[in-house]
Amino acid sequence: MSTIHIVGFSGNLHRPSKTRSLVETVGAAVVADRPYRFDLFDVVDAAPGLGSATSRQELSLPSKRVIDAIEQADALIIGSPVYKGAYTGLFKHVFDLVDPLALTGKPVLITATGGGPRHALVVEHVLRPLFGFFAALTVPTAVYASDADFKDGKLNDSGIQGRANEAAAQLVRLIGDSSEGTRADWAPSLDTRRSVRAAV
Repeated sequence: MSTIHIVGFSGNLHRPSKTRSLVETVGAAVVADRPYRFDLFDVVDAAPGLGSATSRQELSLPSKRVIDAIEQADALIIGSPVYKGAYTGLFKHVFDLVDPLALTGKPVLITATGGGPRHALVVEHVLRPLFGFFAALTVPTAVYASDADFKDGKLNDSGIQGRANEAAAQLVRLIGDSSEGTRADWAPSLDTRRSVRAAV
């Protein structure tokens, strides 16, 4: 059996960042004492040229590598900082270029960071619908952390850490459930797949 490959992707525009730190924290909880491989990318890794690319063919090699990793992963841990109540534009642009069928049945854990609690619903009202479009399997528990939950760039709130651990455990169970069958077991019908392709 091949090693489970988990890919983290953070929509932060600089490094280091709180968003990347949160994705790292969740990733560490997922792979703890498990023979999983965890690779973490962010928007910085997909530059240069990401913003000007209107198709996969126009992407730079670093951008292609990030999108390929997202599509080929067994599971994803996703995070974005919140600006004006939503994810970053370049974060969304990455997923605009992901094949609409590539994430079907893929377990996804969603996270976000923001300046304060007023942004907390972004995980449910913005990020979860995005991965619903892809027919991905998002874990029930999403993780949001605000600036006050970090100290020196590291998550420092026990309640958020507990939520991160809960979400990580759910992702592990979902990986186990989806790996017992085939990706085809989770795939939409042929008619649905045709309609998705026709819409993009």
